[in-house]
Amino acid sequence: MSRLSLIVAKTEVRRTVRAVSTERTKLLLMGVLAVVMLGPVTVAGSYLLPSLGAEFAGESLPVDAATITAVVTGGVAVGWLFLVFMASIRSFTATASVDEPAFLLVSTPLKNTVIGVIIAEFFLFALWVIPPTLALSSAFAYGAGTVLPVPFALLVATIVLGSAVPVGFVVGICAKHLVTVYEPIARYRTILFIGFWVLYFGALATGRFDLVMSRLFTLLQDSPLGWPGHLLLAGLPNVSASSPLVLGAVVGTVVVSTAAVAVGIAVARIHWFADPARFEDAAEPTASESSSRLATVLSRGLSRPVRTVTVTAIRRTKRAPIRLAYVGYPLFGAIGFVQSIIQSGTVPEHVAVILSLYVVWAAGALFTLNPLGDLGRALPAVVTSTLTGRQAITGLVVAGMVVAAPIALVVSLVLGVVSPLSLEQTAVLIAGTVVGTAVTPALATGIGTAAPRFGSVNVTNNREAVMPSKTAFIIYSVAIVFPTVAAVVLYTDSATLLAELIGAVSAMAPTPDVSVSARGLTLTAWTVLGIGVLAPLVSYFYAIERFDWYTLE
Repeated sequence: MSRLSLIVAKTEVRRTVRAVSTERTKLLLMGVLAVVMLGPVTVAGSYLLPSLGAEFAGESLPVDAATITAVVTGGVAVGWLFLVFMASIRSFTATASVDEPAFLLVSTPLKNTVIGVIIAEFFLFALWVIPPTLALSSAFAYGAGTVLPVPFALLVATIVLGSAVPVGFVVGICAKHLVTVYEPIARYRTILFIGFWVLYFGALATGRFDLVMSRLFTLLQDSPLGWPGHLLLAGLPNVSASSPLVLGAVVGTVVVSTAAVAVGIAVARIHWFADPARFEDAAEPTASESSSRLATVLSRGLSRPVRTVTVTAIRRTKRAPIRLAYVGYPLFGAIGFVQSIIQSGTVPEHVAVILSLYVVWAAGALFTLNPLGDLGRALPAVVTSTLTGRQAITGLVVAGMVVAAPIALVVSLVLGVVSPLSLEQTAVLIAGTVVGTAVTPALATGIGTAAPRFGSVNVTNNREAVMPSKTAFIIYSVAIVFPTVAAVVLYTDSATLLAELIGAVSAMAPTPDVSVSARGLTLTAWTVLGIGVLAPLVSYFYAIERFDWYTLE
């Protein structure tokens, strides 16, 4: 390891920390992720492990030694696989495309760069792994009355990271090369990405992921992946560890890490100096034909400037779908719905409504939640052209309707049929979803022009795109949810039940009782619904006026 490798590692760590610390949203999300993923395990372990450590230090073990060995080695093996998976994703999204390659790849030998990047990744992963490891091992050591579990646990974490991070780097960069350089696969990378995440989240939602992990936990207990677990056993009181397997774990880590680094240098040399696959020219005629057919259909009722805006918005999104990554964020919360559907064997009524509401929300978020910012470098040319605000905003609204309305019809129809909703309720759901996709694009235009975002943000570590501002995102979502809730309350005539529920909750709260009448809730619901009905029209005309009178600074 040379001094230059350490300089590269230090630079990469500093750049990553700076990129995260300067974006409050990303920092908040990482904090939430740390709390959700590591918080419960760390807190629960800190309370339970002291008593477990005391049992290990006693005269008899809580379970037999064979079970303890199987649990520790199986857990270490599965943990190694998980770290390889996470390191592969990190390599695919970040380190497979180095920052400033024109400088970094010619300023030092490639070996120094690869080793530096791997060291930086090791340190960044250690920031997530070492603190909970230290907390849990300290809790166990406190109960056991010996400090040995702490250094041995830290040593196991270091050994596991030392081999998992280089292996993950190789896997990630190879996958990145296939989907960006190797043309037969790169041509279908979007389909591959969608298929991968559908399979991954499908496995989580259906419980297959847990089944696979439990199976691997059993199969890998006696494999070399579980050998580092014997190093952890060596630090536990009254438990014997296999010295040959401890030595094998250390030697195996050195061998695997060295081999992975050597392979990483070779594949990085191939990937970093390769030209990306180019096949846009072959696909361009198809895209042009689709745009021409759409323009022909729209020509029957729309002017040429409106058709041009509509077709251009759809075409730009097809060429750079990363711009719509935020539209898929709410789908991460659908995993719980899928689990509920699988367990019950049907789509619950509330799930059908919520998923239909998501389609309505997405219709406005597609093209109209940042009308000015989406123009990018073309903004000066567009606002100073003969294109009027009415033509520009109408074209974006039509784009949202054209894309979302067919999807809304199919989704709401399927959900209504497979759910316990009656025919009348299914018809209302379909009508509300389809009409909603025509209304929400107009609603989003005014909100997006009132709170635009002109600068790009990092979607992944090396991909940037212009997205709606957080203010527009929140206001738009609230403007849809509140009228929807009001409509549901009025349609189901549940104002009385809701008033009783509010009264019961306020009675249990330490605050003074809140008295809410059913009549008051009904009046409030009608008011909110009325405002929600008028809001899209007001928002639409506001966006037109803002576009016409927009001045460049």
